[in-house]
Amino acid sequence: MEKEPITVEGLEKIKEELIFLKEKKRPEIVAAIAEARSHGDLKENAEYHAAKEQQSHNEGRVQEIEDIIARANVIDVTKINNDGKIIFGSTIFLQNLDTSEKINYKIVGKDEADIKKKLIYFKSPIGKGLIGKNKGDLVEISTPAGVKNFEIMDVKYT
Repeated sequence: MEKEPITVEGLEKIKEELIFLKEKKRPEIVAAIAEARSHGDLKENAEYHAAKEQQSHNEGRVQEIEDIIARANVIDVTKINNDGKIIFGSTIFLQNLDTSEKINYKIVGKDEADIKKKLIYFKSPIGKGLIGKNKGDLVEISTPAGVKNFEIMDVKYT
């Protein structure tokens, strides 16, 4: 079983989701199934089938999260000796040299990556292009949207 790196925050977030699914969602679905059963004929009962499908989806997600937790290799970036080098879990402040736009990303594991929240997967083109670089470096990264040029303005380990 291959370990997947995950940040401390990423692990906390999925543990919270697991607790929610097991302690809140699961009992709600069980109650909905019992309620739908009480309406009689299950073949024609859309509420029953919807609740059973919801149960299947919920239990699938519970399994998925338990698997993520079992494979988790938690990396606490605050406990790593940092010297301005970009590593897993660090937050990078960049300036796009083509557009002058300033942007920041945090480099995270697969299960917590979310580009809308500026959380990028360490194996993505930008993640791979940044890891190992230092504050002050100029970086050229090939992305699906074309080549981008960045200057690394700062690297934080929080």
